[in-house]
Amino acid sequence: MKVKTKSKKVNKAWLNDHVNDPYVKLAGKEGYRARAAYKLKEIDESLKLLQPGHLVVDLGSTPGAWSQYVRRRLSPQGAAVGELNGAIIALDILPMEPIEGVQFLQGDFREAEVLEQLQAAMGGRKADAVVSDMAPNLSGIESADAARIAHLVELAVDFAKSHLKPEGALVTKVFHGSGYDQLVKLFKSEFRVVKALKPKASRDKSSETFLVGIGLKAVSAAQ
Repeated sequence: MKVKTKSKKVNKAWLNDHVNDPYVKLAGKEGYRARAAYKLKEIDESLKLLQPGHLVVDLGSTPGAWSQYVRRRLSPQGAAVGELNGAIIALDILPMEPIEGVQFLQGDFREAEVLEQLQAAMGGRKADAVVSDMAPNLSGIESADAARIAHLVELAVDFAKSHLKPEGALVTKVFHGSGYDQLVKLFKSEFRVVKALKPKASRDKSSETFLVGIGLKAVSAAQ
């Protein structure tokens, strides 16, 4: 019985924090599906990654807050609906409610067939930005979770190497802990500029950080 009581207390505390979270309130007010929109907003405003006319690929998109933010950035009026200057392709293993102007593909990014569908949707174009909020289901076993996280980040980097424009940017979610330093090294080996940011919208208790890589080194070397 004590375990259940403690669990209820934890859930109640989380719910209380969530309801009173200023970013949750702001998301509701501004029409975003999740507070995560403000993480990408802060990263974008800091580094000026997204511009009208861009092709943006959103990996791990559900419930759609990042795609909603990108959609507004590509709108001449910054609107959630109406005219759109650019293209957004979103992908997730889970279903996502439609967003006007966003092409959504449901599938597992780790599967070759799904990657082929994504490539087909891009129509031979290169992306100006790839943004990834992908995260695995965490088991609580640090070594196993670190390996799962690293695998998703490595896949995103591989995708970016083949599908980003030379000056394009990749944004990925990572977690501090074992494996973090190796992921930073991976980014530094592939991108000319690498930034690690923890947006204000990331909860203080969370170990999440976002790695941003800008400008592919391999392209520079080839030129």
